[in-house]
Amino acid sequence: MNLLVSALEPSSNLHLKEVLKHTENVELIGIFDKNIKEGVPLYDISQMAIMGVVDALKKLRWFFKVADEMVVLAAEADKILLMDSSGFNLPLAKKLKAKYPDKEIIYYILPQVWASRPKRVKKLELYCDKLLGILPFETAYYQSKTQYVGHPLLDEITVHRDETQTKGCIAFMPGSRASEITRLMPIFLELRRKLGNDIRPLLVIPPGFSRDKIAKLYRGNREFEVVRNTHEALKRAEFAFICSGTATLEAALMGVPFTLAYIAKKVDFFIGTKLLGIKQVGLANIILTHYNQTTLHHELLQEKVTVDNLLKEYYNTNRQIFAEKAEELKTYLAHGSSHNVAKILMES
Repeated sequence: MNLLVSALEPSSNLHLKEVLKHTENVELIGIFDKNIKEGVPLYDISQMAIMGVVDALKKLRWFFKVADEMVVLAAEADKILLMDSSGFNLPLAKKLKAKYPDKEIIYYILPQVWASRPKRVKKLELYCDKLLGILPFETAYYQSKTQYVGHPLLDEITVHRDETQTKGCIAFMPGSRASEITRLMPIFLELRRKLGNDIRPLLVIPPGFSRDKIAKLYRGNREFEVVRNTHEALKRAEFAFICSGTATLEAALMGVPFTLAYIAKKVDFFIGTKLLGIKQVGLANIILTHYNQTTLHHELLQEKVTVDNLLKEYYNTNRQIFAEKAEELKTYLAHGSSHNVAKILMES
């Protein structure tokens, strides 16, 4: 089967790799990580990366060109899989359905219509044939075509923590994008120094970063133990300071107490909070709020990300309550998604 894939984000490609473990005779075409052996991409995900609204606007014309190329390429596809990235994938779905009304379009990792722009629901139902949600509450926002398939992280987290081995070990995770790291790293470095030499500080750096990039972005990195694997770092950690992203939910599912610390560009923060009405950043908090109106962790945003505030979080976070809420979260998500998605893809 030829499968046209549009997976622009690194996290989407991790989920895609897990799905492919449960498929046979699938050849990928489209946009995906070049390291996925099941195909050769039209564009690698590194070419699709953007940072914030301003960057997206600058590359808008180029993205239109890429979408048109994907429509042409879809002539070779038996099915179409769109993953996350609704800013690109939703207009693409419209073009694909207009050109190939009989080709099945599957959307996996649905856009966050529960957070903003709910009008996307009608478009998704119009242009797509199957909508595969990874959050249990998502299905309530749709009239048809949607189903909860499970959460991919429950398949992908395979390490197990031994809390007796974590005392004093703290993970610092300033993000994977240059702008995030530049804003958080000086604060994390000062925080590491304030905590003193009794701790074991781990600095999590994405595996694809070169030595030159590390030297440029992670000033003071020699005062940490550098770890490239997020799950291994969290396995060892008693506590974590995490920039917004998938790592926050990974930490929650692994039972690692943490505080979310995020400093966005002012224009992006204004758009998100004032225009889009976003109230929460951490995915674990969003999920639990929908489930039972509770939260798991604190969120320090913008000017509240200070060394003093982060120190208070480390010393004052109630570990027992965190463990109880983390278990509630895991129970609510119930199971992984990769096997279910693979089964849907392989259906004739």
